[in-house]
Amino acid sequence: MRIEPRDASGRRLTRVEVDERTRPARVRLPEIQHDAYLQWDGALDDASSLRRCVLCSCNELYVRKNFPQVTPFVVVLAFSGTVVALLGYAANRAVFSLLAALLVVDILTLLLAQRQVVCYGCGAVYSHLHIARYHRAWDRSIAERIAKEPVEHPSFLLAPPERAETTR
Repeated sequence: MRIEPRDASGRRLTRVEVDERTRPARVRLPEIQHDAYLQWDGALDDASSLRRCVLCSCNELYVRKNFPQVTPFVVVLAFSGTVVALLGYAANRAVFSLLAALLVVDILTLLLAQRQVVCYGCGAVYSHLHIARYHRAWDRSIAERIAKEPVEHPSFLLAPPERAETTR
């Protein structure tokens, strides 16, 4: 599984690959020069699906789709293709074939969107893992409830990333 811890403002700090079968107790976060101590007790269910966050032990997780970066470009092209069709230029064979190709690209974009699990508490993003069916999409009421509760963030999420000092 891939874990992407986030800081308090939601920016990704680093990305680390973890083998959930071996359940390492500590992983090195290379970009921020800290170790993360993972809490595996009760984090996985019987089907090896993530049940709770291994960074902050929050029980509330949601599923989202991570669309490829080409998605906004495809949406703009689809909108302009719709305008072309409404203006009556879709009868031309070249325009019709371009609209068909755009439809194929749009469908592929939706199919290639990767599903991720995100922690409500610390915002950590988990990908490349089996996602259980009981995880649902983002829910505003859960997000507001979690925001009111004090969440114990790991120390590396609170501290600003260390930077190497430059000598003159």
